[in-house]
Amino acid sequence: MTATAATVAPAPAPAMVVTRSRRPATWAGSAGTVGLVFLALLPFLASPGFISDLVNLFILVALATMWNALAGYVGLVSVGQQLYIGVGAYVVLVLAQHGMETFATVPLALVGAGLVAVPASWLVFRLSGAYFAIATWVLAQVAMLFVERFGSLGGGTGAPVPGLDGFGPTTLLRYTYWLALGVTALSVLSVYVLLRSRLGLVLTAVRDNEVGARSIGARVMAAKRVVYVLAALGCAGAGAVIAISQLDDEPGNVFNVQWTAYMIFAVLIGGLGTIEGPVIGAVLFFVLQQNLANYNAWYLIILGSVAMVMAIWARRGIWGLFTAKVPVHLFPVGYYVHMGDGVPQRRGLVRGPARAHPTTKTPPGTEVP
Repeated sequence: MTATAATVAPAPAPAMVVTRSRRPATWAGSAGTVGLVFLALLPFLASPGFISDLVNLFILVALATMWNALAGYVGLVSVGQQLYIGVGAYVVLVLAQHGMETFATVPLALVGAGLVAVPASWLVFRLSGAYFAIATWVLAQVAMLFVERFGSLGGGTGAPVPGLDGFGPTTLLRYTYWLALGVTALSVLSVYVLLRSRLGLVLTAVRDNEVGARSIGARVMAAKRVVYVLAALGCAGAGAVIAISQLDDEPGNVFNVQWTAYMIFAVLIGGLGTIEGPVIGAVLFFVLQQNLANYNAWYLIILGSVAMVMAIWARRGIWGLFTAKVPVHLFPVGYYVHMGDGVPQRRGLVRGPARAHPTTKTPPGTEVP
């Protein structure tokens, strides 16, 4: 008699489920709302010179936030975001020249940037790495040369933005300030909402492991295109503010690669791949710029030294160093890895910028920023 050995299949392991961060942002949202109200009232309380400085700071915060969305969450290192700064500025100029109220042209400047960004993405996304970065810079240079050919736009010397003479200096400064504040707030909020969505999980997966994200069926190219267009809209909004605040458009200014250098510097010293980092980096860069601008060559030497120190010894930036000691996240946009039964096994919290991917061996219950 032959005995038949009964084999018992092992129980399947519970499926790993990835969901967005479950940390509430109520207190941070409340503090942010109070802060926005205070900033909105500031033109009635502060001097015109201080308000003018804040306009420039808001422009830098918006630009740094948009560049960080590309590089920090999708891994797209662009050195050509000045293309969309110029598009936003010149859409404002062209529409104002044709009789449209100047401040009303700003939403259409965003539309114009989107119309440029979509076909541009089909070109630059055929490349990667350094080739992608160079391609974005080339597009910006081509756009500048194209604008310079139009005498109605002032050619290479630029042209003043019409329609602003009817405002008094104080009123114009206040309107410009509120516009800059609105563009900056929308830039930060849009990145936060995007990262809190299901698409945000895809973006985090792409950042951590693009090959792994593709292997689980993530629409990587579509996710990249969404962020690329969003960054274009944010930069165009900043470009519109630049045109209105400076009262004119000059191709050598709005299409200048120096704007991208400012973005990169602010993000690196603040913290790549975080929402808080670019804001902190922009503030620090602005303070350094204001206090060191009169030191000529020393200004560039000090800025370069700060950038090198942060890149070599503090790659996570100021915010990364802070959160490594104090687990505070003003904008909770991480994701949870938990068991398929829907009950998270809270066994640990990964602090700082993580480099885990849902397909990697991340412990259940771990929240990845």
